[in-house]
Amino acid sequence: MSHPYSSLPPERFWKTAVGNLSPFDISGLWTPKFRIGPRMPIVTAGSCFAQHFSRALVARRYAWKDFEPGPSILTEAQRKDYHYGTFSFRTGNIYTPRMLLQWLQWAFGIEPAPGEVWEKDGRFYDPMRPGVEPGGFESKEELHASRADTLAAIRDAVTRTQVFVFTLGLTESWYSLETGHEYAICPGTIAGQFDPAKHAFRNHDFSATSRDMRRAIKIMSAQNRQIRVLLTVSPVPLTATATQQHVLLATSHSKSLLRAAAGDICAKYDHVDYFPSYEIITAPAYRGMFFAPNMRNVTQAGVDFVMQNFFDDQARVFGTKPAAPKANDAPAQAMDDEGDAEDDLRCEEEILNSFAR
Repeated sequence: MSHPYSSLPPERFWKTAVGNLSPFDISGLWTPKFRIGPRMPIVTAGSCFAQHFSRALVARRYAWKDFEPGPSILTEAQRKDYHYGTFSFRTGNIYTPRMLLQWLQWAFGIEPAPGEVWEKDGRFYDPMRPGVEPGGFESKEELHASRADTLAAIRDAVTRTQVFVFTLGLTESWYSLETGHEYAICPGTIAGQFDPAKHAFRNHDFSATSRDMRRAIKIMSAQNRQIRVLLTVSPVPLTATATQQHVLLATSHSKSLLRAAAGDICAKYDHVDYFPSYEIITAPAYRGMFFAPNMRNVTQAGVDFVMQNFFDDQARVFGTKPAAPKANDAPAQAMDDEGDAEDDLRCEEEILNSFAR
């Protein structure tokens, strides 16, 4: 007797799609909604793991765009230290959909940007991106002028790109009780002074995460009718949690929620897609082989495998075959298979490791 399961292809069954295969033979995980070609302008933003996307795209001569390249007099090391070229604009890490929404609202004049400034040792730090200027700004005026440049870069990125890649990283955040603005990191860690009367912790639930991401997408779509959004979820566990849970459980909660929200949004919008970098690194079939010994950072072999799946699935569906990466095109994170690809990334959250006892 015929039934819905009798005619399903092999990839719909765990036994034939996963259980009987080597992890390296599992394929076709992603059936992309839209083509991402080498000549299409692409921007990237989000958590630390988003940096791997831009590097892989650049290495294969894709048209990744940097809308805030910074002064030409900077050396390559200085560019990295000052977060130029980390993402397509100099926001530093954007870990939550709420943070992305805030930046878009400020960039397009929907909401006024906050005037709050953090001070430390006579220097000034932007609470929304405290790590982008090592040692802080010389003055508040310099800080706000620099942020204005970043807001202009965001406007250019959204209106002039065809693909916006955003990597969701966290649900946990800290915000101002006075204004409601969400900070890039807890006050008092990089700079500023923590005050429980002024600052509060928030762990975004599913409805808030989904709502904020949908609002961000609507802003971008209103500014650019041709834009396509590719969502991913970072496979990198939390550095620390401010909940009352064990960090392993807090990580599972956060990543599961982000993954569910991304899937829900993709089901509702034809111009939004999800790429499974999270599953490729963390699924049981891969046996944790792509994590460094600390079981948090992703090895270069893992990054390469994720991106190879990306290009292979684009080629399978659309025939888009990228150029082979040149050795001298690969950024400085290239290393042997046991290397830690996170070592060369710029991640504000990593500072929380210094507070572990």
